[in-house]
Amino acid sequence: MRLALFDLDHTLIPLDSDYAWGEFTVSLGWRDAQGFSQANAGFYADYKAGTLDIHHYVRFAIEAVRERGMAVAQKAHDRFMREVIEPVMREPARALLRRHQAAGDQVVIVTATNEFVTRPIARAFGVDELIAIELERDARGEPTGAIRGTPSFREGKIARVEQWLAARGLDWSRVQHSTFYSDSINDLPLLEKVNEPVATNPDARLRAIALERGWRTLNLFE
Repeated sequence: MRLALFDLDHTLIPLDSDYAWGEFTVSLGWRDAQGFSQANAGFYADYKAGTLDIHHYVRFAIEAVRERGMAVAQKAHDRFMREVIEPVMREPARALLRRHQAAGDQVVIVTATNEFVTRPIARAFGVDELIAIELERDARGEPTGAIRGTPSFREGKIARVEQWLAARGLDWSRVQHSTFYSDSINDLPLLEKVNEPVATNPDARLRAIALERGWRTLNLFE
């Protein structure tokens, strides 16, 4: 297997889908605008700084879905895709995914954003395999606000990729070549694990590391 792994937010799309979904729920009147936006911005700042409490954040981020229920939230997400996500899905990112698929590589999106927000985005990119934060569900299939299993965040991305490989009877030794595209310093553990790390639209700290280590740098949104 040749493995092509992609982060999502600010890597394949030029925004943070979790943050954008939160702001979208504000526009729907589901959240108090000032209080929610302040808290959302604070969590985003923590993420960029590498200090985010992922469990606390996911509970916050999924609260509107919990209150409205999955059926209502899914209809809202369909509109979110049309109005927010699809307009920013740019051709250079689509073309990069297609090149890996045409080469026979196994393409997987590996994101620290939850599955509810990201699975439709992965499908829109034509990617079937998604490793995202999985939401714990109650007996009715509604999210509880907790994370199920290991969160695909920082070092957890390595653990989740290894789980994905193990489910297919594989491990890293059976991967002929692995590439990972990411913009974020939070993804440094997985970037260091693969054969070919690619700093993609990198933040300042990741750009400096990529320059120091001679990693390839790619800008998809220029």
